[in-house]
Amino acid sequence: MKIGELARKTGVSVRSLRYYEEEGLINPGREGNGYRDFCEGSVEAVLQIRGMLDAGLPVRLIREVLPYLDGPGEVRPKEPCEYMIGEVARQREVLDRRIALMTRNRDALDAYLHDLTLTQR
Repeated sequence: MKIGELARKTGVSVRSLRYYEEEGLINPGREGNGYRDFCEGSVEAVLQIRGMLDAGLPVRLIREVLPYLDGPGEVRPKEPCEYMIGEVARQREVLDRRIALMTRNRDALDAYLHDLTLTQR
């Protein structure tokens, strides 16, 4: 599929898709005329990348962990980098805090909606 179609299917701009490619996050094939040719699996990959970016993960970390999304047993770093191990652990803690905050916010919204439905009866 062409880059415009991938953009439509994922809701990610063409500019962002080009950036993902520059950063090595996605690797489309090329047609004879030089146009990018994305496989159907690119849709899920782009949505995953977008989700990780939205969660606040930096591109350099996404690049490192992206191969593990389809099965960590298949791709392993040749030499574990202490810095990356620490960075991944730190980012995981950040995500845990965000998840806890989002859960608390969702629970507050649920309580609000619950109270509204009781008062409207």
